[in-house]
Formats: sequence, structure tokens, C-alpha cells
Amino acid sequence: MAKSAIPKRPTRDEFELEELGNQLIEAKEDGDERALTVWGLPDKVRGRIMVLDSRTRLVHVVTGETTRKIPFLDIMKISYE
Repeated sequence: MAKSAIPKRPTRDEFELEELGNQLIEAKEDGDERALTVWGLPDKVRGRIMVLDSRTRLVHVVTGETTRKIPFLDIMKISYE
């Protein structure tokens, strides 16, 4: 059987996910630009968090005129960089 060439996303415990969620809520309320480290992307995603969609589990990040929808579980870290 062939082994998958794509590495699996690192697993995180409930505490880490809750902390990440709190940081996202704070970033949305502040309206400040943040840098998100996203699993599978070589560069950080920079922008303002506009929508936290609990139904689809997507985080909407706006950079200029562009909106990117990033899956919550793919976000590894949030920073002010």
C-alpha cells in the first residue's frame, strides 16, 4: 500500500484549541492586523479577522480587497508580526 505523501496536520489538545479560539475572538474585537501561521502554507497570512463562522469553522481574514477563508483547525499560531 502506498504511503500518503502529504504529512498530517499536528494534533492539538482541547486547551490549545480553546486558547487559539480566545485569541481569534480578541483579534476580531480589536480590529488590529494579525499574522496567522497556517498549516500547509509557507508564508504567514496577514490581515484583519472579520468573521468567525462557527457553522463552517472558517475564519475570514481580510487583506486589502481580498478575503481569505481559512479553516480554524489549520491555524497554528496568531501573532502581531
